[in-house]
Amino acid sequence: MPTATLSFSPGSIWNAFRRSRREYKIAFAAIVILLAAALVYPVAAVLGQSFLTDSGAFTLTHWTDMLARPAFREMVARSFWVSGLAALGSTVLAFLSAYGLVFTNIPGRLKRVVQIVLLLPLFLPSITYGFAVIYSFGRMGLVSQLIGALPFSIYGFWGLLITNILYTLPPAFLVMMSAFMYVDRRFVIVSRVMGDKPLRTFYMTAVRPTLGASLSAFVLAFFLAFTDFGIPVSIAGQYTVIATELYSTMMGAIPNFGEGAVIAISMLVPSAAAVILLKRADRLNFRYNRISTEPPMKNRVRDAGFLVFFAAIALLMLSVFLVIFIVPFVESWPYQPWPTMRHVKEIFTDGSILPLYLRSVGVALASAAIGTAVAFAAAMIRARSNMPGWCRTAMDGFAMLTSTLPGMVLGVGFLFAFSGTFLQNTIWILILANLVHFLSTPYIMATTALSKMNASWETTGILMGDSWFKSVRRIVVPNARATLVEMFQTYFVNSMVTISAIVFLAGSRTMVLTTRIKELQYYERFDAIFVLSVLIFLTNVVAKVVLDRLAKTKSKKGD
Repeated sequence: MPTATLSFSPGSIWNAFRRSRREYKIAFAAIVILLAAALVYPVAAVLGQSFLTDSGAFTLTHWTDMLARPAFREMVARSFWVSGLAALGSTVLAFLSAYGLVFTNIPGRLKRVVQIVLLLPLFLPSITYGFAVIYSFGRMGLVSQLIGALPFSIYGFWGLLITNILYTLPPAFLVMMSAFMYVDRRFVIVSRVMGDKPLRTFYMTAVRPTLGASLSAFVLAFFLAFTDFGIPVSIAGQYTVIATELYSTMMGAIPNFGEGAVIAISMLVPSAAAVILLKRADRLNFRYNRISTEPPMKNRVRDAGFLVFFAAIALLMLSVFLVIFIVPFVESWPYQPWPTMRHVKEIFTDGSILPLYLRSVGVALASAAIGTAVAFAAAMIRARSNMPGWCRTAMDGFAMLTSTLPGMVLGVGFLFAFSGTFLQNTIWILILANLVHFLSTPYIMATTALSKMNASWETTGILMGDSWFKSVRRIVVPNARATLVEMFQTYFVNSMVTISAIVFLAGSRTMVLTTRIKELQYYERFDAIFVLSVLIFLTNVVAKVVLDRLAKTKSKKGD
């Protein structure tokens, strides 16, 4: 993301701000007020709560007590250890997957199938991953029935590690795939002509150009694994990690808000490190003046090796997630594995499911609509306005803060900041949490698209007699429709599967599908859990198909 030029003269800053269009100034003020109230204030509330007693007096007791506990330090160390190993595993798999799709001559249809298999888990809530792994690799699981029991318990460290790798592989793959699409394959030929050995050719033409992306993928995977709540709550068992500790401290029989605030602030440590590492990661990437469209060099051994690799990856993914589509449709797995629709009928004859589903979709739609509007307005300020540099940099800062803020910390912050207000126990607090939590990616999408458009379009429209709003509506928006649809899709899918933030905010009247899944866990209603998971999955797939078609249609009309 380009860095805006800053001017530190108070007079020049004020004059530049005064010269900015009124519409941009209004949008800037509205976004700053919104994010200050829904992002900065909740985080500040968490920090403040960690220094307050129940009576409101200042204290350091919460910090000194927590830091002095060996159990707390061991729990944090376990969280870093399992998240780091999972991030390393998913980054390596993502690198090899992206490399194989770009640098091999495997048939195009097969490559598309591999991409679909790798990305399908994005449409499921993370809490379902743990149950799926249990039903696949547990003592009576689907895979265990076929190949025998694993030599280790699936509950605890190994279950967390396997599930986190599956959970973080799709987003890490997206990062690596995006990087490999801009790697010039002609350098493979140059390296071979110069007499380099295969390993050096691999390093110089694939590893070195994507080091920055690999670091970004690792940071993203680590951050997702470290801060996720859904997976450890379903499979961690007695292997306590920071996410489950925060939940039990805040939502246990006797909540301790002071200690919960300390744990929440501790979760921000990877956030600070992520900001620093992501800034450095981009410097490691190569910039090519021209990208080759030449096909990869022929190498049957390489292609055969990657066919085996992709088959193994697909088998692993399908063996885990296939149970989600099997268990709800058999009488009782694994003891009575004959087909039945009883579990599905029980769920859909429950009078509370339809309102619950409609509420979930409604929250996702509202989050997507409002979030897309806010992200697009922020991107307009960043990429299309004549606002001072500090205003445009502020938009980047808010986006980076939302991208590195754990959902659980945001949820705890909302709990502290908005308890007792008109937002408490309403769907609006869920929509607001989703809007803030998932702002970063749509904002980057919009900024990238808007920065590529002709900078004088609005000015030309105004000279032709159109108002600024009319120029934006008639010129900018039509040319950004495909991006707007993608932004909406990103918000919708993420809002359907999220649980980390809203688990603290959804009450009995505002429960959504993911929080109902969390509730069903206590009753060990895994058949119902998988039915609801399939419902979320199908909803997201339908939404993606419809929105992708809409984006293509709009793009063709724009062309």
